[in-house]
Amino acid sequence: MKRFDSQPGLKEKIGQMLLAGFRGYEAGAEHPLARDLAERNLGGVILYDEDTADPALRGRNIQSRSQVRDLVESLQRRARTPLFVAIDQEGGRVNRLKPAYGFAETLSHEELGTINRPEQTFAHAERIALTLLDLGINWNLAPVVDLALGADNPIISGQRRSFSADPEIAARHAMEFARAHRRHGIMTCAKHFPGHGSARGDTHLGAVDVTRHWRERELIPFQRLIQAGLCDAIMTAHVFNARLDPDRPATLSRRVLHGMLRGQLGFEGVIVSDDMEMKAIANGYSLEEALRLGIEAGLDVLCFGNNMSFDPDIVAKAAGMIEGLVAAGKITEARIDESFRRVQQLKHQFNLI
Repeated sequence: MKRFDSQPGLKEKIGQMLLAGFRGYEAGAEHPLARDLAERNLGGVILYDEDTADPALRGRNIQSRSQVRDLVESLQRRARTPLFVAIDQEGGRVNRLKPAYGFAETLSHEELGTINRPEQTFAHAERIALTLLDLGINWNLAPVVDLALGADNPIISGQRRSFSADPEIAARHAMEFARAHRRHGIMTCAKHFPGHGSARGDTHLGAVDVTRHWRERELIPFQRLIQAGLCDAIMTAHVFNARLDPDRPATLSRRVLHGMLRGQLGFEGVIVSDDMEMKAIANGYSLEEALRLGIEAGLDVLCFGNNMSFDPDIVAKAAGMIEGLVAAGKITEARIDESFRRVQQLKHQFNLI
């Protein structure tokens, strides 16, 4: 178990706020990621099995069980501070560890919710957690707690990612999913706050307005997880809701993240963005503006999947822009310190540091 720098500087603190994707089944000394780990104190990586930025590439980070294990071990050896190693392993269609690579079949949230036996959800999630534990992956970006509020929702209901339209059923299964991971020391992340289930569009592709369709009951699963102490982290939604903030999507909204999530619901843990490269953000905001607004709003970890588009220098670019915003007085170093503390607390809670 490593210890992080006893007196980290601003650059090191900012690095801990970034979660980044990369290309490659391995990451040796010449890999751009090695530079990010050494020079930027990168806080975490996210693994994918497919490269959506260039479908001609045959794969991304996942080839076999032994390969993933070796990759994760090598990254942790290079890291100055132990890494979040994250993956979207919800089950069903959102499943990076597929049978084609030697992993077991998984059920979707919808299938588990339809069966509606919480003990079966726990057992299924435990199998996922044990697989992640074996690989050295310490953060599952799941469960989805969005409600199944419309068959015409392409990204939640359309992908069978919701446990239920009933918030209490969704919460019950999400809690079992989180408990199973917690038992084996794997972090989870409830998503997507304040609710993506009522959307009629896909935030990967562009702006999505849920003002007419969003319902306050979409907050209930988040409330239940927070009250049960089972929220390691919460991921934001890039949806726009004029009833909650007339100006900005949730990911960039202080009203939503600081006012609702921190204030109204009392969440004190890590808030992580959905991929900042998704078109709902990237089409409407420059990278620097999105970083400023997101950090002001309350984001602790900014996710750059580096898979919608690919830039080997994305970590250096984003970190450099945040440093510049601090230098210009547009973000305070005290605000960076808040997020740094939350990230370190979460890593300490799960015995990474």
